[in-house]
Amino acid sequence: MRICVHIGPDAATTDRLQRVLDGARAQMLAQGVLYARSPGARNHTRIFMAVNMPAEVDSLRHIRGFATPEKQQQLHDAVARELTAEVRKTRPKTLILSAHQFGTSLPSRPAIKRLRDLLRPLSDDIRIVAHMDEPARLVVRRYAAQVFEGRSRGLDLELGMTNVGNWWDAALATCPAPDPRRGQFPDVQGASHWLDLPRLVAEWDAVFGIGATHLRSRPFGLYSADIGSEVRDAFDLGFAPIAEQVRAPIRPSAAWLARARQFNEAVQRFLTARPDFNIPRPLWRTFLTDMKVTGTPIDPGHLALISQRFARDITQLATQHPGLDVGRMTARPGLCDWTEADPKFGFRATQYLLAFQPRIRAAKPKRPDQAKTPQMPSAPKATCPPPNTQDRLPPLARQNLLKLQGSTLAPHNRLGQVNEATLGQPYVIRARQIPPPGSTGTVIVACMKNEAPYILEWIAYHRAIGVDTFLIYTNDCDDGTAEILGRLQQLGLVEHRNNDTWRGKSPQQYALNHARDEPVIRNADWIIHIDVDEFINVRCGNGTLDDFRARVPDATNVAMTWRLFGHNGVLRLADDLVIDQFDGCAPTYCPKPHTVWGFKTMFRNIGAYTKMSCHRPNKLNPEFTGQVKWVNGSGTDMTSEAQNRGWRNSRKSIGYDLLQLNHYALRSAEAYLIKRQRGRALHVDRTIGLNYWIRMDWSTNHDVTIKRNIPRLRTGLSDLLADDTLHGLHRRGCDWHHAKAHELHAMPEFEDLYQQALALRLSETERVAYALALDTQS
Repeated sequence: MRICVHIGPDAATTDRLQRVLDGARAQMLAQGVLYARSPGARNHTRIFMAVNMPAEVDSLRHIRGFATPEKQQQLHDAVARELTAEVRKTRPKTLILSAHQFGTSLPSRPAIKRLRDLLRPLSDDIRIVAHMDEPARLVVRRYAAQVFEGRSRGLDLELGMTNVGNWWDAALATCPAPDPRRGQFPDVQGASHWLDLPRLVAEWDAVFGIGATHLRSRPFGLYSADIGSEVRDAFDLGFAPIAEQVRAPIRPSAAWLARARQFNEAVQRFLTARPDFNIPRPLWRTFLTDMKVTGTPIDPGHLALISQRFARDITQLATQHPGLDVGRMTARPGLCDWTEADPKFGFRATQYLLAFQPRIRAAKPKRPDQAKTPQMPSAPKATCPPPNTQDRLPPLARQNLLKLQGSTLAPHNRLGQVNEATLGQPYVIRARQIPPPGSTGTVIVACMKNEAPYILEWIAYHRAIGVDTFLIYTNDCDDGTAEILGRLQQLGLVEHRNNDTWRGKSPQQYALNHARDEPVIRNADWIIHIDVDEFINVRCGNGTLDDFRARVPDATNVAMTWRLFGHNGVLRLADDLVIDQFDGCAPTYCPKPHTVWGFKTMFRNIGAYTKMSCHRPNKLNPEFTGQVKWVNGSGTDMTSEAQNRGWRNSRKSIGYDLLQLNHYALRSAEAYLIKRQRGRALHVDRTIGLNYWIRMDWSTNHDVTIKRNIPRLRTGLSDLLADDTLHGLHRRGCDWHHAKAHELHAMPEFEDLYQQALALRLSETERVAYALALDTQS
């Protein structure tokens, strides 16, 4: 078996190749080529973290919790074990591993030897592949990535080294000793040593053997479908994996980078002077995102001196590396010398730092005697102690439970990068942006039946995160839902349509079919179809839809994956915020049952699809083939999987680091009774029995990220309730639901269901096993 190790170092090229390799996994495996999953689903940074020298604490190991030698050794052993098992299972002819950090952040031979020693038990035939670009362009891309990780030095650092004889050692000398509290990491603050290509080849060949390292130029068609041929040639595959054309990522403006760098410098001065303070890395990144400004990116032509410094080396290496194209790596005629861009609008980093002080103070760790004991939700009360859970599982569920042990379908909460258990600082309350004339902006279309207590919170929440307009259909309501929406329409906040005369199998689909002809939908920029028990939880920037969409500027469709929230021990109906009462939820990794990873779609209104359905737009217009881009909640491309069909994520496409759809399908136990009594809005011929509770009552994990929205939600809700008519309608709707709950408790059928549900306490794996056993009844 041959092992091909792609070491970057250019992160942008590496990312694109990784996405192609990931998308072509099945095709390649059929040809005997394994792009391993065990070191990471797409990017194999876990191997890098496992082999870097223990004393070299890089930013990745610090952020992901492997900074200590003990934790790193545990990671090393786990990676070696998992990778060996995957290779033994698939028995490939070629194994491909890829992480740009191999090239950028393994500067010493001992670290490279640690990588070799990890791979040697698998094979001695190891080939090293590196993709390069014109040095000035490489420096600009690397600089932007470093700035958003905390770099405080400008590009004068690299420009000041163009006359040094030994670039490699001089660049390493600019790397500070690790100081995580101040954001000081060698890979973040230092110059790029790996631009010295002769030394890069010498270091890797010294460990893996003369001629093991192969340099290649960044291909012209990096984002076209032709990239498959580069993958073929780079890894000597003999066939070209299928690849799709995608849009190149948008580069940050020079002004934004100037702001971010100056802010980093101010923060480091502040942290040096105040050793009692700490700024968590996610909060620091949020600050940098909040100061974004648009404009022209840095022109690499201003750094032509750097490219000229390496021109002779590149020419000489091209004779030994056929994949290295001198023409692609030659600098353009230089522009004037680089100077940092104007950060615009009188920006002063110290003023921003002063404005962020309250959020920094709130993040300051408390002394042990100040720490509060976290309040965990109380367990649901049952009328009698429940018997052993497994004894109550039907035989098929017990069989499923045994199969799940150690299975890749077993649920766990280790997916994703978001800290979900710690409440972040409140999002900033900002004035609403008005859509331009002729546009209705971002529009939610929804269908409701007897949802009176929950409407105002849902409207206020989504207005706070950037929704402009609502088109809401109602059918067969008798709790005041239609009256509340009618008043909201009078106030100019909602378009309400009566759907009592619906025909067909589903009132929801009937409404969606008619919604296409509504002016509010025809003039929308973005369209979202969700229900009143679903809240869009944006987990980046300032928590708005614009913050998310700025991370995926070329996306046309966003699969907003459900996160199912259970009743969380809340038994009685209460006129309180849904997003505050319920934070018990499903684990991050839960591929079964199929409902857990269902998604709803936010999509650009460009006419790409001719039909709106419950979960997604359908019937792709042939004229738009190749023009739609679907991304998941982590911003990852999933077009090939979702552009034509599907309403749930797979293990390949799951992701919600930037956005997820919080689905409060049950709310309180009494709310579940009322939902059971009225049936389901979409499938009117189905009732909601214990089966539904088993599938939806996930409360074993906790996610509080959405609660950062509570201050601005309460502000918007107060504005709505200031209208006396609306306040009275809301109060009457709550009273109706309390009376209905009291009525259902008095009915033996419903009270028995209520007690059965509360007595059924399942672990997450038991819940999966039970739900799979009930699939045929769904």
